Amino acid sequence: MKIKTLSVTFRAFIVVGLVVGFIAAPGSGLFSGMAPTATHAASREPVRANNGMVASTNEVASRVGVDVMKRGGNAVDAAIAVAFALAVTHPAAGNLGGGGFMMIRLNNGKTTAIDYREMAPAAATRNIYLDKNGNLIEGEGGSLVGYRAAGVPGTVRGMELALKKYGSGKLSWSQLVEPARRLAAEGFTVTYNLARSLRGDNDYLSQYAETKRIYLRGGKFYDEGEVFRQPDLAATFSRLQRFGPNEFYQGQTARMIVDDVKRHNGLLTLEDLRGYVAKERQPLRGTYRGHEVISMPPPSSGGAVLIEMLNVLEGYDLKKMDSASSDRYHLMTEAMRRAFADRAEYMGDSDFVRVPTAGLIDKSYAAKLRLTIDSERASTSEAVQAGRPTGYESEETTHFAVVDGAGNAVANTYTLNNSYGSAAVAKGTGIILNDEMDDFAAKPGTPNMYGLIQGERNAVAPHKRPLSAMTPTFVLRKDGSLWFTVGSPGGPTIINTVLCVITNIIDYDMNIQQAIDAPRIHHQWLPDELVFEPYGLSGDTQKALLARGHKLAKPRYLGDAAGIMLEEKTGVRLGATDPRRSDGLAVGY
Repeated sequence: MKIKTLSVTFRAFIVVGLVVGFIAAPGSGLFSGMAPTATHAASREPVRANNGMVASTNEVASRVGVDVMKRGGNAVDAAIAVAFALAVTHPAAGNLGGGGFMMIRLNNGKTTAIDYREMAPAAATRNIYLDKNGNLIEGEGGSLVGYRAAGVPGTVRGMELALKKYGSGKLSWSQLVEPARRLAAEGFTVTYNLARSLRGDNDYLSQYAETKRIYLRGGKFYDEGEVFRQPDLAATFSRLQRFGPNEFYQGQTARMIVDDVKRHNGLLTLEDLRGYVAKERQPLRGTYRGHEVISMPPPSSGGAVLIEMLNVLEGYDLKKMDSASSDRYHLMTEAMRRAFADRAEYMGDSDFVRVPTAGLIDKSYAAKLRLTIDSERASTSEAVQAGRPTGYESEETTHFAVVDGAGNAVANTYTLNNSYGSAAVAKGTGIILNDEMDDFAAKPGTPNMYGLIQGERNAVAPHKRPLSAMTPTFVLRKDGSLWFTVGSPGGPTIINTVLCVITNIIDYDMNIQQAIDAPRIHHQWLPDELVFEPYGLSGDTQKALLARGHKLAKPRYLGDAAGIMLEEKTGVRLGATDPRRSDGLAVGY
């Protein structure tokens, strides 16, 4: 995902953070020998609510979810309505034409994962994105742009499965689709960020006439404050209401998608759509300092890589290091480096390849990795290769979180991959198609759009699901009750965003808003560079990291996290969205 927007709130907090949060950071070269202090950057308070809470990247969608809960729906019902609403109001990532992952935790403690990740069409073969010389095809016909880049969408089937198994039974499919249909038909007010995003992606969205007509108004850009109506998308939602989820995969909508794909030499067929299946999977479970961490299993790499990094960091007393110190950032970087090396080697769709998940998240494996970390010097990614875990077992995305009044919770991350997916809208449907095929290793060992190196286990194959970094996560209190949930968009930076938030809360006693507001870092093994945020590291901390041997990349903002925390003594829901985007809002009642 490409994070393009920056709110005034965030500018304020990071400047204040430079003054109050980082000036005396141990390990930064200032006041060495002083005891570490819990220095937090300035932050707004989280949104408080006694009953239900929705935290998403779009205020309109958050309010849709709250309205569903007020009408008697549970967190799953609300999440479905939010997902469909975001397909209208947040077109860069909200979708019908993509896929993702939904984590559900019921108030009785039952936790499950719904995998509605896109699948490769039957015509997708291992070398389909290579030219006759074995090089990656660029542009049209490749894995990033246009109709051939699209995998089989899973969002509608994922919402269907969630509703059938975990919905309240009080609201129908048609009722949960209605808010999105109405938003598409009647329109919604264009925000500053949406107007700027559409203008910024003008060249990308202009490649296909249908996309240009809808999102660029034929070259007459939408301005902030105008009403954006999408009648084709409204008609698609109307068909979904009348005929149910099968309509998307077998009905008129399916035929419209496939006809347009065929006209543009794409891969999707009616058989591909009919054959798509959303799957329920067992979540991954780990612990960090006595708190259970529950996250997504393969084909997402998020849960395994997150738990592996937490296991490594558990061996260090981070509380004794300032939250903004080079000591903390050095150790986090080394944990990231090793876990992402393992990701490149071992991760893939566990329905197709053997993934050593149990070994990767084993604490004894983390202890071996810690032995390879020098507390004073950076490793080089050239020297750090994938480890040897034991035990095999048979940048556009958006995340939102929901907790209802009964304590049921949903953490959902879904995507089109690139901002506005493949840039192709299936004619007559209003649906942006994903470019998720780039999340496969189109040529194993060659970087994808995020610079990620991926291995043979993630090679393209028919009906296979591409590897993901999506990391919707629950963290429990030591008594087993839900403490908080968090997730983020951002391609591979998703996992490290979630890592930063979790350690901010557990190691530095931040609330959910402070933890999301705080500056982040990212390292993904290759390229061998440490990414940090503008104003996120003091000059002295940067010098200290360089002196240890780290290579610093050009600063950029990381992620767009959303989360909900349950206050310990009161049970009040604390909702938080990311100031890195100003359209996000937590809404409760």
